Amino acid sequence: MMTDTAPALRTSGLSKSFGRPAVDGLDLEVRRGELYALLGPNGAGKTTTLRMVTGLVAPDAGRIEVLGIDLAQAPLDAKRKMAYLPDDPMLYGKLKPTEYLEFVAGLWGVEAREAEPRARELLDWLDLSPHAHALTEGFSRGMKQKLALAGALIHAPELLILDEPLTGLDAAAARQVKDLLLSHVARGGTVILTTHILEVAERLAQRIGIIRDGRLIAEGTLAELRERTSGGSLEDVFLQLTARP
Repeated sequence: MMTDTAPALRTSGLSKSFGRPAVDGLDLEVRRGELYALLGPNGAGKTTTLRMVTGLVAPDAGRIEVLGIDLAQAPLDAKRKMAYLPDDPMLYGKLKPTEYLEFVAGLWGVEAREAEPRARELLDWLDLSPHAHALTEGFSRGMKQKLALAGALIHAPELLILDEPLTGLDAAAARQVKDLLLSHVARGGTVILTTHILEVAERLAQRIGIIRDGRLIAEGTLAELRERTSGGSLEDVFLQLTARP
């Protein structure tokens, strides 16, 4: 059962192996209304964690709760509360942005009278309105990434999960995406993202979790993480915390 006091996301003992452990007993808690950056070296288990949280990969062990809803017990209820944007989202090249957003809204059961103004707002925000009636097959990577983000937001999810959302974006597009994420949080939503661009996490995230070998090795605000190390930028802190002994 969902409770107003439950965190946006809680994992307990979450584990997954693909021949070797990818995620190893991960305990993670993300508060409502925050932008949380999940960081780690390549192969640390970030993407596997996100795929388990969104129900795309079944865990070997552990529990996942989304806004107090047990993902294993009520998967549809939990999934309705969130949206997931992978690092290489799939679009339908023969659809126009307006058609794509109408299609995605329909999948979520959003009525047209709600979906249409929401789609216009998102397209305006992301500077896609001039291309609203062009086929997406001709879009640049950045335009596709922005449209996929609009699709993720069309049903107003409470929890937005993004895997490397700024990959391949130019500075202007990246700024638009970052502003939209901050707006989502300002409205009470929660964002969890992974990124290798540590300056982005340093600038945007209220809290940061660092994983290595599928385990959470550090978590907190940047100031709290600095207290555990010799300080410096997030890059300095990250390298110190993830260094092999």
